[in-house]
Amino acid sequence: MRNEHVDVVVVGSGFGGSVSAYRLASAGLSVAVLERGRPYPPGSFPRSPSDMGGAFWDPEKDLHGIYDVWSFSGCDSVVASGLGGGSLIYANVLLRKDEHWFVHDEPLADGEYESWPVTRADLDPHYDAVEEMLRPTPYPFERSAYAHTPKTIAMRDAATELGLDWQLPPLAINFASTPGGEPGLNLPIVDPEYGNVHGVPRQTCRLCGECDMGCNDGAKNSLDHTYLSAAQHHGADLRTLHEVWNVRQRAGGGYAVDYVRHDGPAGVRTIECDRLVLAAGTFGTTYLLLRSRGGLPGLSSALGTRFSGNGDVLAFLLRARDRSRTRELDASLGPVITSAIRLPDDLDGEAETGRGAYIQDGGHPAFVDWLVESADLRNNVSRLSRFVINRVWATVTGDRNMSAELADLFADADLSANSLPLLGMGRDVPNGRLRLRGGKLDVDWDKEASTEYFDRLETTMRRIADVLGGEYSGLPSWLGKRFITVHPLGGAAMGRHPGEGVCDSYGEVFGHPGLYVADGAVMPGPVGPNPSLTIAALADRMSTRMLETRPERACSPQPKARAETRSETPTNLSFDEEMAGFVVLGATDPRAAKRSQGERLSFRLSIHIDDVDDFLDCPAHQARAEGWVQAACCGGRCPVERGWFNLFVPSGASGSRLMRYQLWFTDGDGEPRTLSGWKDVRDGFVTRLWHDTTTLYTRLLQGHIPPDDPDTAPVDGAGRLHINPFNLAATLTSFRVDGPRPAAAVARFGRFFVGELWDVYGPG
Repeated sequence: MRNEHVDVVVVGSGFGGSVSAYRLASAGLSVAVLERGRPYPPGSFPRSPSDMGGAFWDPEKDLHGIYDVWSFSGCDSVVASGLGGGSLIYANVLLRKDEHWFVHDEPLADGEYESWPVTRADLDPHYDAVEEMLRPTPYPFERSAYAHTPKTIAMRDAATELGLDWQLPPLAINFASTPGGEPGLNLPIVDPEYGNVHGVPRQTCRLCGECDMGCNDGAKNSLDHTYLSAAQHHGADLRTLHEVWNVRQRAGGGYAVDYVRHDGPAGVRTIECDRLVLAAGTFGTTYLLLRSRGGLPGLSSALGTRFSGNGDVLAFLLRARDRSRTRELDASLGPVITSAIRLPDDLDGEAETGRGAYIQDGGHPAFVDWLVESADLRNNVSRLSRFVINRVWATVTGDRNMSAELADLFADADLSANSLPLLGMGRDVPNGRLRLRGGKLDVDWDKEASTEYFDRLETTMRRIADVLGGEYSGLPSWLGKRFITVHPLGGAAMGRHPGEGVCDSYGEVFGHPGLYVADGAVMPGPVGPNPSLTIAALADRMSTRMLETRPERACSPQPKARAETRSETPTNLSFDEEMAGFVVLGATDPRAAKRSQGERLSFRLSIHIDDVDDFLDCPAHQARAEGWVQAACCGGRCPVERGWFNLFVPSGASGSRLMRYQLWFTDGDGEPRTLSGWKDVRDGFVTRLWHDTTTLYTRLLQGHIPPDDPDTAPVDGAGRLHINPFNLAATLTSFRVDGPRPAAAVARFGRFFVGELWDVYGPG
């Protein structure tokens, strides 16, 4: 029998997988989502002790619950298993990664470094897209039924007294029936036009503090209620209790995915696809890639590196109150997180030094208060002793009413009423490594490199405790120098070349076209704030890339052939270029456009050649272009979403070469645009060399137009850009080379560049 085949298989349904499934299915592709866990409609999340007994994930022990708890040497972690992934049990916070925290070549231990091949400008349009779907809103703690949540006010007051930056972060929670409506408790939520995958009514937040256990009211805009419902509406096939065991490339292209069903007959099944998205979570995706090395030859040696816990710290303020010492904190009232304090980073250019972090108020369900009080042995003994003495005295006096004595048993519940979890996260050092030991996943992580970061976080938490008159307890998060994370990141990190990462900046695995990583594993370092929104934005950016038509390059070897013929990491080269000029709206011929009629247009690009040998051997001489385009008519500065650069390709005319630029971006009105340009290096006197190599004839096109078909799109404008001598000098000094034999690569590139110019301008 032939294996089943679809356009795209998505492994996992967390923030990366759900976004990918929706974007690709809505574009008309056949998409199968393989999720190992089961669906959790509102009302199905475990609450009772008997429910909790089956709420954990260990298929070998016939456990298929929501909580997957990992314990490594020196590191523990809790992740989710279910339709919607981590969104089922996360604390709803959707913060963007700080602009300055997208570091480049930041030194780490042992000569390594953290480097992000994307910028905040690259992600901002995709942050916008995700926020439009998940509809985050700050906690309305000063309005109607949500007014005056004690823990929120306490955090605000502590931050004010300590001079720290306090904010209400966006939360993916419905506080109103419809977006922008009046907040209220237990109001019916109106489903969007794509419906809901569970078909169960939902209600607005009732302030129960159960977010991290799964919302039984459906108030959370978790991924099953949003992206996955929309994906299914557009035809995506959501398959739960399907666990992927292995992936491999197919001889004819595409990938084969082996999986087992936890709800059906035993045995391994296979589904084939043209493109494969791995989104099984940091641990799941990295583990899968490590196990599948044999079927994916040539995977980068960086696989497993750049592991980080996103600086997670869990601590507690015990017996604290608000700043006036009059109000109980009542951590069980409200969502789990309502507010955040931001600690600045050295990268922000502020006076305070250190690696940046966030501290957020925590919460818990009300029933946890009973557990806390039962664990308070000191107070329990005291209260029980008073009860016995009072009853003895009542017997002597003949008092038959026990109400006062019973009330006294509960009167002194200060520990539960005035204890507050604090959640810290930030820029720890991503120097961990995920590896296989005996076929099982393990983590090597040098905690000492992050000591300064953790010390700063603990010091700040202690200062908050002092302001609120409480005791600081950090034992649960750092007991025995172990660290606990709910935000594991890295393992299949993005990079600028295979020597630096497993994937490129769009999540595509180097050497394996059509294989993508779309979850926390792709992060090259800590996000800093809660990483969910950044994971989703990167997946949205990746999906845009996948949906774009990519021209085939016949000269590009297949991954298997490449692995057999080349045993070392390729050498990459990059440089920067800045050009400025004008565009005349309505013009179609750049040569005829008049500067006096135009408006300013400029761009700044980084040109990336991932493999110098491949670049020079291929007639297209194609490289990637990243950066921005700026023009008032386009709404200001717009990040390049995808860009191509071709060096010295034949123009069709004898003795002529072209340098081509094709840059995709979205303008200020949300419309797709393409800047298409060329430098015409043609046969003539050597005096033409400066003009030809520094003049870019430019057209502004409607839509995202592939580089091999620029003449079919409507033209909005045309003009010319130039590079001035100062910018040319900056370009010449910006060359960067990485990989084996860098000198030889530069020499070969230089010979090619000069040789092409000689062929055009040299004596005939």
